[in-house]
Parts: sequence; C-alpha cells; structure tokens
Amino acid sequence: GEDYAVVAIIGDGALTGGLAYEGLANCGDSGEPIVVVLNDNAMSISENVGGLARFLAKQRVRPGYIAFKRLYRRTIGRYEHIYNFLHRIKEGLKDIVLRDNFFEDMGFYYLGPIDGHDVKMLERTIAYARELRIPVLVHILTVKGKGYARAEANPAIYHSVGSFDPEIGIQDTEKESFSTVFGDLLKSLAEEDARIVAVTAAMADGTGLNPFAKRFPDRFFDVGIAEGHGVTMSAGIAKQGRKPVFAVYSSFLQRGYDELIHDVSLDYLPVVFAVDRAGLVGADGETHQGAFDVGYLCQIPRMAVWSPANYAELRSMLKLALASDGPAAVRYPRGEEGAFHEDTSAQNVAVLRKGTDLTVVSYGISINDALQAAAMLADRGISAEVIKANRLDEPDYSQIAISVKRTGRLVCVEESAENGSLGVRILADLALRGVPVRAKLRNLGSGIVTHGSVPQLRRQLGIDADGITEACEELL
Repeated sequence: GEDYAVVAIIGDGALTGGLAYEGLANCGDSGEPIVVVLNDNAMSISENVGGLARFLAKQRVRPGYIAFKRLYRRTIGRYEHIYNFLHRIKEGLKDIVLRDNFFEDMGFYYLGPIDGHDVKMLERTIAYARELRIPVLVHILTVKGKGYARAEANPAIYHSVGSFDPEIGIQDTEKESFSTVFGDLLKSLAEEDARIVAVTAAMADGTGLNPFAKRFPDRFFDVGIAEGHGVTMSAGIAKQGRKPVFAVYSSFLQRGYDELIHDVSLDYLPVVFAVDRAGLVGADGETHQGAFDVGYLCQIPRMAVWSPANYAELRSMLKLALASDGPAAVRYPRGEEGAFHEDTSAQNVAVLRKGTDLTVVSYGISINDALQAAAMLADRGISAEVIKANRLDEPDYSQIAISVKRTGRLVCVEESAENGSLGVRILADLALRGVPVRAKLRNLGSGIVTHGSVPQLRRQLGIDADGITEACEELL
C-alpha cells in the first residue's frame, strides 16, 4: 500500500532463461506499477522492432509525444469512459500498423527501442515509464564495451577481466588450464566417436568448448542462459543413443537441480556433466563460487561423481564418465593444476602418504595443500596419513575407517560447503561403524564465500597448507 517505484533491470542474455518469462507473465498480469529495463547489447528481441515498427516505436519516446501523452492523461483521463473508448480505437489502429509485440501481449506497455547511451533520452523515458503507474518495459540498445575500442571489437574477451594496461589491452597469454584440457580432450574423443555431443549454456569460451564448436558445429549446442533446459535437452539427446556432455559452471548447474533428478536420474540416462569452476573461483565473488556441487550432485540417485586433482586424472575420469551407462559428473576447478601429477583415477580412494598420528582426507586440487601440510608436519615430528578420494558419491568408507581406527584423528579438507560435504558423510559413516574419532572439518562453511583471490580465500578459510597444519596440531 505504500507509494514507491519498482524497477527491474535485465539483459538480453538473461532473457534466454525461462524464469524471466515467468516474472514477465506475473508482473504483466498484475497490472502493478513496475518498470522493466531491458538492456539489449547483442541482439533484437523480436522481429517487430525494425523498419516501420522501429520508426513508430521511437516516436513514443520523443519529448513532444511524451508531453502530449501527459496532457492527454491529465485531461481526457478524468473521463474514464471516453478515455477507455479512445484507447481501444488507438490500440486497434496500432495493431493494424504494427505486428504483435511480445511484451505488450504479456501485459506491458512497451517503450523503445532507444539509444541506451543517450543519457538524456534514457532519463526522460524512464521518468515517463514511472509516471504511467502500470507495467512498462523500456527497451534500450547498448554497445558492450562502449567507449573502449578494444572491448567493442572483442566483447567476449573483455567480459570478465583482471587488471590490464588499457594502452595495450589484454595480452594473449592463455595458459593450459583444466578448461582447455577438457575442451581439447573432448574434441579428440569426438573425432573417434560420432555419438559425442557437446552442450553448454552461454559458456562456450569459458568451458573450453570453442575448438569443439568449430570442428563439430552440428554436434555443438549453446542453449543460452538456460541451464535447466540444457540438462533436460541433454537427457533427450541421450535417449536417442548419443553421448551428450553438458559443460557448465558449478554455480550455474544449481539451476538445473530438478531436471537432474526428474529428467536424467529417474531414467538412468548416460549424460555426462563437465562441472567447471568447482570449488573456489575467487574474484568473480559470491555468486560464482562452486561451493554446493558436492552436496547436490552426490544427492542425485545413480549419479557418479569424480573429482580429478590434475590434468591426467581429468582425462582419465572424463573417459570413465563417457563409458558409464548412467549419469556421471566430473568436477574440476578453475585454473591450472598443482604439483601433484600422479594419476590415481583407477582407485576409489588412494593412500598418497602413510602415517600413524592422524588421517587427512581430501580430493581434487586441495590434495596439493594436504600433501604440503603433511610434509610440514613431518618436519615437526608428526606423521600424517593422506587419503585422496576420487569417487565422491561412493567413496570407499571402509578404507578410510581402517586408517582412522589406527590414527584416532581425522581432518577433512575440501572446497565445499560443510552441509552435504564429504567430511560430514565420512563422520556419519564412522559413527555408524562405532569408530571413535577426534575430527576437524576444514571447508567453505555455509558456502557463502566472499570476493577475493583463491589463495587469499584458502588462507582465510583455513584450507591452505598452513591452515591444515594448524588444524592437525590442534587435534594433537
């Protein structure tokens, strides 16, 4: 009942997601005063924005037109029956001249398209949209990277960047990473197996799939920012006898949780999920940290979940996933591998270092810090056994229990939210076996992790080598 204005801002990329249309349908039907600003920097939204339609639409945001509309509403608007009659005539004439406007069909008054870089026009249009006190969509056209020629010419490269010298721009210094290794391997495997199909959600470059897309354009599908659809589409592809690989960021796959269960798991379909950016991502902030995939993927019935620690294991585990007759996920971090290069993928869990004083369990890239911590502890006369888990959905709990029975102490280190983590499941299994243990869990806590570099965040969360060493010494 209060008097305030609501403005929702959305990009044309996000408009590819189904949730946007649910919101538009709800708001348009409500008749409530809301302004939706659609920032369109890459594509037209519907065909009616062009030619005569574009010309007539522009007239609606000109100063003279807006001034006339204000006067018209203040005068004729006082006489409801006359105003409604004239409004119906106007809308009928407009429908003859203009083809259907998708947004108006959903209950919005459409303004635009307008130049989003013309600030005066933008201010005037948004002010007018607010005055209407009905659902209004303001369609603005912008240029990605406007004002910086290099960004305008290569918008994808400058989408998410660290610091660089604007005089020379971003230098092509791309190193080998988990993403590039995945992309190169999938392309090679697809040369040998025509059934392999790649799917992504607006992240072809980020997931390393550009080489695959260029080599096999008919076997590559970018569904846009619509991860739930990507999961279900992959399920459909699998039903037709193909081998779909859905490459997606950990934090974005969360949007497809329902589809993972109902469309993939229930039918036990061989869909492979290449889960990029698993664990700490760093500078992209809270929304991008891959903190929850261990919890939600291991909940999915029949889902095999592998976690490689290096490029060799990524190659082996991706091949294992593709050979599976059911759903499988391979989760790996952003960036490069560490000092640990051994391929232990053939083992469910691997004992990397024998010890007697305590047991350290970890997986993925974090195994590097665990091994470093064990070496630091050894210098202090402490013997730590290091166990690496490879299959996170069904680790060999019995082997872990044998180690813990001998040492009596356990430290679990992982880049995962604590709730649903491997450490919590190990403690539950030990309790059921009646194995007494003193334990410390070092993980991402609630999973809401702030902005910062990965080394900074590891130190802050106590999951770097120093933090693991401290946890072990506290147990002792």
